Amino acid sequence: MISQYAVAPELRGTSMRRAVVLLVASALLTGCATQPSVSPSDVPGFWLGLLHGAIAPFSLIASLFYDVRIYAFPNSGWWYDLGFFLGIAGTAGGGGVTYARQHTDPRAER
Repeated sequence: MISQYAVAPELRGTSMRRAVVLLVASALLTGCATQPSVSPSDVPGFWLGLLHGAIAPFSLIASLFYDVRIYAFPNSGWWYDLGFFLGIAGTAGGGGVTYARQHTDPRAER
């Protein structure tokens, strides 16, 4: 029985070469990427992260038609990320608490 992964001996090295070339090309291209310079005086913090997370669904729709960024860069880092996450979680209904309230066992309430 021949395995479906069997490859002709002359083609065994080509896929490995392609993978290496793709990896090197990706590394070279990402090394050329630049980011805007950070101005430490006006970077968004926790509260703007919370606001951006809350309006993220609307920003996503607007980004289809206009040049709108959903996530602020540069930002203050961990605090902005926490605010963004809490904003999205609050907009999405909080997850587990909402699910638990909607799916309670009616026999348990008697």
